[in-house]
Amino acid sequence: MKGIDAVSFIHANTELLAPPLTPEIVLHLAAESLPIWKSTEEELGEMNVPPPYWAFAWAGGQALARYVLDNPESVAGKSVVDLGAGSGLVAIAAARAGAASVLAIDIDALAAAAIELNAAANGVRIVASCRNVFDEGLPAADVLLVGDLFYERELANSVLELIEAVAREGTDVLVGDPRRSYFPVERFDQVASYEVPVTRELEDAEIKRTAVWRLSMPPARSSFLAAESMEAA
Repeated sequence: MKGIDAVSFIHANTELLAPPLTPEIVLHLAAESLPIWKSTEEELGEMNVPPPYWAFAWAGGQALARYVLDNPESVAGKSVVDLGAGSGLVAIAAARAGAASVLAIDIDALAAAAIELNAAANGVRIVASCRNVFDEGLPAADVLLVGDLFYERELANSVLELIEAVAREGTDVLVGDPRRSYFPVERFDQVASYEVPVTRELEDAEIKRTAVWRLSMPPARSSFLAAESMEAA
């Protein structure tokens, strides 16, 4: 990565920690958000760089990783792509659950370096890629895993278009999301729910109610019922 030694930077600014919902997995994570964000800008010599999403275990990713670990048949023996992989938590869960191959995609080169370090720390094999899927499209896979990518309107629309395209080709699409503002709940069926411990520094609560969803082709009425049930709970 131009202007920065990614591996040294990650080691200097993170600790090996286990996310609350997946204690069997360790990741290089930041204890606080602002210091590592500031350090990223200083190392790159740039201002207003994107947040270091890879340095945190987000609620949607934790829920999806937990689901995969508890339901290994969802990925075992299959080719898996983790889109917007961040730390690689979900990809690592898929590898540990017996996936035949795991490709972790994140446009951030620091994330790709973190994924490789995290995979090594957990003794699994994962291929990390920085390919721009919005230009190149998603590679073929049996299962597509998506953790917490519906937090901005434009991004959410682009992600939905991508995952619908691969679903039409037969890919099983599983998403972990706490119903962020732009999550299109009407396009999904809920398959599991979790109470995810998170930090108030990043979220609006210490426990984030989060679900794992399966993309429905075509849209299913049960998605609306699942959403209403979550709101009523």
